[in-house]
Amino acid sequence: MSKQEITFFWYRRDLRLEDNVGLFHALKSKYSVIPLFIFDDSILDCLPKNDARVSFIHESLSKINSQLQEIGSSLLVKKGKTLDVWKALLEEFDVKEVFFNKDYEPYAIARDTAICDVLEANKTISYTFKDQVIFEEKEITKADGLPYTVYTPFKNKWLEKYKLMFPVAEYDATDMFSNFYKYSFTFPSLAQIGFEESTIKVKSHNLKFIANYQDIRDFPALDKTSHLSPHLRFGTLSIRKLVNWAFLKNDVFLSELIWREFFMQILFSFPKVVTQNFKSAYDGIQWRNDEEDFKRWCTGTTGYPMVDAGMRQLNETGYMHNRVRMVVASFLCKHLLIQWQWGEAYFAEKLLDYDLSANVGNWQWAAGTGCDAAPYFRVFNPEIQQKKFDEKGIYIRKWIKEFDLGYGKPMVEHAMARDRAIATYKAGILK
Repeated sequence: MSKQEITFFWYRRDLRLEDNVGLFHALKSKYSVIPLFIFDDSILDCLPKNDARVSFIHESLSKINSQLQEIGSSLLVKKGKTLDVWKALLEEFDVKEVFFNKDYEPYAIARDTAICDVLEANKTISYTFKDQVIFEEKEITKADGLPYTVYTPFKNKWLEKYKLMFPVAEYDATDMFSNFYKYSFTFPSLAQIGFEESTIKVKSHNLKFIANYQDIRDFPALDKTSHLSPHLRFGTLSIRKLVNWAFLKNDVFLSELIWREFFMQILFSFPKVVTQNFKSAYDGIQWRNDEEDFKRWCTGTTGYPMVDAGMRQLNETGYMHNRVRMVVASFLCKHLLIQWQWGEAYFAEKLLDYDLSANVGNWQWAAGTGCDAAPYFRVFNPEIQQKKFDEKGIYIRKWIKEFDLGYGKPMVEHAMARDRAIATYKAGILK
């Protein structure tokens, strides 16, 4: 019996039906469309069984599946090595076309190249689309075609191009939903995937604070942030809808979204930054990399309340306020002289909004080793940061329950640590 001719739309970090570029184009196919998600063992095998991000992905997929069931369709969810899954699907179906949105991380690029080679060998046509950014790859470059490595000129060019397009087109595929493949696939439980429900949850995004974002964003006790970042990371929210809205509401908030694309383009253009300093001149720094000091930083027991509150918030919730992220990152790299890769890896394990390009970019910014980074001699004083941004200690007391019972002394004295850091950097920077 002949196999049914099918088009696949492959979900990755775009977990929504609304304003999804690749899905929009897939549904224009002359073949019925099966929406697919693959839990990739190459990624899952490195995660704890109660990983909160896997729980969130599963929850988001369940919502998509429920929406599809209302129109007589469903989501096909597979688990395994991605290449093996695709080979099995090509055996099971007569796959004519595969549509998916681009991912710009090194692992994803290599994976997608391998998948496209298999599809081509099967005479299956693959189509890729820009979806998670407004401008991708080489769309924002200097006059000579080279990538920007400083944020401000990148932002200026980004805005120049965006204003010519405003509003960026959105993709409503609702009137094509009848082209989804009519079949009820079994939706797996978390346990069937090999995971368990996490007690840490992703919060709903909230945009009501954006109008005065620039006035409140630095004060962690207010907790008046959008909680957008996990939703952007996994694509439960369209970047086009958000940017079109932000452009009219708040320039400072929009700038943060442009930073996101800046770091994505840096990662795409300079993939070495995943593990290496962007500025190779900093390769000679002699880091202390003391494991006991690192453990105290991880557990939030450094004796610096702002640092400790931030790390405890991260460990308990998967979130950390952006101002506090800068303080804790600077403390690790400058006060303790532990190289940024250690902190980046810990954040990768804990952050609900973990995004490789932003995490690497911001850690190198804090360490002074990245593009357009803070200068090496800029060393945040955690006590001054606390007085400026949590003067009444509201944020600190929320996360350090024992604070008023006689909190411990700082593990390292600030003035000494600052002098040591500057001297170490000076000695290590290659001429």
